[in-house]
Amino acid sequence: MHYEGYIIRPPSEANSILLQVTVGCSHNKCTFCGAYKGERFKIKPDSIIMEDIDFAAEHCRRQRRLFLCDGDALIIPQKRLLTILNQIKVKLPWVTRVGVYANAKSISMKSPDELKKLKKHGIGIAYLGLETGDDITLKSINKGASSDKMIAMGKKIRAAGFKLSITVLLGIAGRKRSEIHAKETGRVLSEIDPEYIGALSLMLMPNTPLYHDHKAGKFPVFEPLETLKELRTMIDHTHLSQGLFHANHASNYLPIRARMPKDKEKTLMLIDEALAGKVSLKPEHMRAL
Repeated sequence: MHYEGYIIRPPSEANSILLQVTVGCSHNKCTFCGAYKGERFKIKPDSIIMEDIDFAAEHCRRQRRLFLCDGDALIIPQKRLLTILNQIKVKLPWVTRVGVYANAKSISMKSPDELKKLKKHGIGIAYLGLETGDDITLKSINKGASSDKMIAMGKKIRAAGFKLSITVLLGIAGRKRSEIHAKETGRVLSEIDPEYIGALSLMLMPNTPLYHDHKAGKFPVFEPLETLKELRTMIDHTHLSQGLFHANHASNYLPIRARMPKDKEKTLMLIDEALAGKVSLKPEHMRAL
């Protein structure tokens, strides 16, 4: 495989074929993210992508899923993306699902019919970084979309038949807006009603503006119990018809995996017990990105 730079993929794609079709992120302006800093976004040449598909055809026969790296493969023009998906279907017929990162911009650039065609040609799940439903925080972290835009694009891609996995960040709004962030994020998640929600605890990366704000005393990093309180409020204000809300990433202090809505009350009780000191939290040295 021809890999360039850092290869980022969702935790759930750990056992997937990782096919890098783009390098970097088309937005690459979020103040908290250092994954692609200094990396100019580009779509890799078709010749390299096809070579890698051929490599996977020979060496990756056990994997049943494939993930299109890097940060925003959905932004690839429709014709080129369909060519890639068709080659995957021909050369890797055992692959049952293709996954992709998406953002509000890339979803908006595809028509509903184009998204449905991508679904028909193999893309089964999209991963969307919401981070927060609070418009003031969305603006301050330079996310590039409002909560209304996030809701509209989340509904749009779900209507095309994609499963949707949304990531949110605990601690991203700071102390002053923590409760607003939690409640507004719950509101936006409820409006979109995705199949999966992943809550990660913010961990600052040294090459980011938010890290420098923290060092300058402008942005606080939460204590464990503050993070848990925010998570509790977020879950309490999230109403899904049927979905999985998990906070079991390596960054989280309390592993949670809740099938909503049936596990909601049980999960809130678990967090209350942790806040009361009756449940042990993950030690700091065991947390990681």
